[in-house]
Amino acid sequence: MIFKKIEQNRTADAIVRQVEELVLAGILRPGDKLPGERELAKMIDVSRPILRDAIKVLEERGLVVTRHGEGSFVADVTGAVFSEAIVPLFHNHKKATADYVEFRREVEGTAAAFAAVRATEADRTILTRTFEAMLAAHEKDDFDEEAAIDVELHNVIGECTHNLVFIHTLRSCYRLLTSGVFYNRSLIYGFPGARDKLLDQHRAIYEAIIARDPERARRAAAAHMEYVEECMREIDRLGGWEAVAELRLKKHDAAAAERARRRTRREPKRAGAAGATGAAGATGAAGGPANE
Repeated sequence: MIFKKIEQNRTADAIVRQVEELVLAGILRPGDKLPGERELAKMIDVSRPILRDAIKVLEERGLVVTRHGEGSFVADVTGAVFSEAIVPLFHNHKKATADYVEFRREVEGTAAAFAAVRATEADRTILTRTFEAMLAAHEKDDFDEEAAIDVELHNVIGECTHNLVFIHTLRSCYRLLTSGVFYNRSLIYGFPGARDKLLDQHRAIYEAIIARDPERARRAAAAHMEYVEECMREIDRLGGWEAVAELRLKKHDAAAAERARRRTRREPKRAGAAGATGAAGATGAAGGPANE
C-alpha cells in the first residue's frame, strides 16, 4: 500500500501533501487510478468529506482528474521540457537530434552512476523485474513490447537516482523519444544485429547497477548512447544512398518513358509509308495487264 495512514492533522491539506509527494517521487504516475473513495478514506484514516475536499484541491492544481463513473486518476503531469513551437523544429533539424543524443549520453551516464550508489533493495527488485520483462519480450521477438520496456527500464533507472529533477527531466525526454520527435526507434531496432546489441548494452547497465559499481554503470550507459548515435549516422548514410539511388531510378524511368514515346510517334509514320508503298505497288500491278 503506497498511501500512509495520517496519524495527526487529518485535514484535506495533509492528504494533498501526501499525494503531491507520491507524484513528485514518481511513485504515482500519469494515468494511475486512485483507490475508490471509501477504500482510500479507510487507508489514510480520514472521513470521506475531508477526502472529497482534498480531491477537489488536487483537481484544481491539475494533479488529478476525475472521470464520471470511472474514478480519479493522476493527471498527465509529465512536464514539457520544450514549448510546442520548438518541438517541430527539433524534428526538422538534424543537429537537434545529435544534441539530444549527446545530452542523453551525459545525463544517463550520471543517472546510472547515481542509481548504482543509491538504489535500495526495492529499487533493485523493480529493476530486475523490468530487465527480465525485456528479456522475455526479446525472446518473443516483439518489437513494440521490447521498445516500450526499453523506455520503462530507463525510467526505472532514473527513479533509482532518488533525484526528483532527474526523474521528471528524463521522463520528459523519453516522451519526445516515444513520440518520434528525434528519430524513429524502429529503424534502430531494425538495423542488422541491433536488437541483440541493444539487449547486451542494457544488460551491462543493469548488471553494473546491481553490482553497485557507479563508474562501470556510467561507462555502460555512455557506450549505449554512443551505439545509438553510431546507428543513426549509419542509417542517415544509407538513407542518403537510398535517396540518391531513387533519384537515379526516377531519371532512368523518365528516360525510358521518353524513348517509348518517341518510338510510339515514329511507328504511325512508318505504318503510313508502308501503306503508301503497298498501294502504289497494287496500282502498278493492276494497270499492267490492261495496257497489254
